[in-house]
Amino acid sequence: MKKWLLALLTLVLTAGLAACGTSEDNTSGEGGKEEREKIVVGASNVPHAEILEEAKSLLEEKGYEMEIKTFNDYVVPNQALDSGELDANYFQHIPYLESQMAEHGYKFENAGGIHIEPIGVYSQEHTTLDDLPKGAHIIMSSSVADHGRILTMLEKEGLITLKEGVEKVKATIEDIAENPKELKFDTEYEAALLPQIFNNGEGDAVLINSNYAIDAGLNPLKDSIAIEESDSPYVNVIAVREGDADKPAIKALVEVLHSKEIQDFILEKYEGAVVPVKE
Repeated sequence: MKKWLLALLTLVLTAGLAACGTSEDNTSGEGGKEEREKIVVGASNVPHAEILEEAKSLLEEKGYEMEIKTFNDYVVPNQALDSGELDANYFQHIPYLESQMAEHGYKFENAGGIHIEPIGVYSQEHTTLDDLPKGAHIIMSSSVADHGRILTMLEKEGLITLKEGVEKVKATIEDIAENPKELKFDTEYEAALLPQIFNNGEGDAVLINSNYAIDAGLNPLKDSIAIEESDSPYVNVIAVREGDADKPAIKALVEVLHSKEIQDFILEKYEGAVVPVKE
């Protein structure tokens, strides 16, 4: 009888422990990490990856885990998104996204604008744009998508005049109508190399995207001799494959990046060199 009772008690205890274990696992599954949906986002090192790192915990609160893959160019992140290696990328502004879709046939869409990175003009020899000499050597990105942006800024500063009727976003060097200082434009280098070109003392002025400037230790607001106005239409966006913008994970990511916590982080960390938006 004692043996029978002992066996029965052991069976009851074992069943009870198993039930407790199942309950804990389910609780963990509802809110725990192992049950979170994972999204992979490609980004430039600065400021994009830094902003995403800050957003990780907020996204986890919404039930999603984010893996961030960093890139140091403007080509591979779109290739990785197109191939399915990434669920989204965060490194490019709208004109560049549209140009890449047209050139490569990518089926992407803009899931939401997050911030603007003003382009700055940097010079080792001159302190203002007015100081640039006749025939000054101006170095800018080889990315055609940035040319209209740069030329529009130089036109606002009074250095050049673009042809009448030209669509500013798509303007090229050939669209310059007036160039009183006879500026010489050099578009040989990729955007990521421009800080090094500046540090080497090449050119009279180098136009550098803020993400690469900050990554190289430059302060766009203090070190540039001129900077693009913060109302620039070149908003950096979360790009996804066509049809994915309405996925819950992507909507949650954009919502977090538009949150007051992240917008305040951007303003405080980059001190105006990166400007948050909600578009």
